[in-house]
Amino acid sequence: MESNPVLLESKSSPINLLNEMQQLRLLGHLCDVTVSVEYQGVRAEFPAHKAVLAATSKFFKEVFLNEKPVDGPHSNVFLNEVQVADFASFLEFVYTARVEVEEDRVQRMLEIAEKLKCLDLSETCFQLKKQMLESVLLELQSFSESQNSEEESAACPSTVLTAKA
Repeated sequence: MESNPVLLESKSSPINLLNEMQQLRLLGHLCDVTVSVEYQGVRAEFPAHKAVLAATSKFFKEVFLNEKPVDGPHSNVFLNEVQVADFASFLEFVYTARVEVEEDRVQRMLEIAEKLKCLDLSETCFQLKKQMLESVLLELQSFSESQNSEEESAACPSTVLTAKA
């Protein structure tokens, strides 16, 4: 008797993999690239994994696939005109699929996503900006409606009818 194939699929494996890669990065284990970023004299270095960066960013994929092995398996990448806080947030996003940033940094995160060709972050920023815009539009509509109702009530005072006995 022949057995039918069944699908074994883990719902937790992708997030567990990301969490473990993030822990390895934070501890500096198995990191094979150092990304140096500099913006207006502020500079920082970030150890990371080529495979994670290449899988999440077409920019890094192109860099790593086209590099010539010079000093062994460890690479150095230099990015100028990228703010340290923004690259730190970028790394947190690609290693965890989430990051918390201030509303006024969403546009900068979208710009770094586009610069580094990170489609997931770009799409996430775009969707958030869309939600923020819709929220502002709803607030404006609500404000406009409340202003209109106030103007109408001021223009049409209610008449009081008095009954004569």
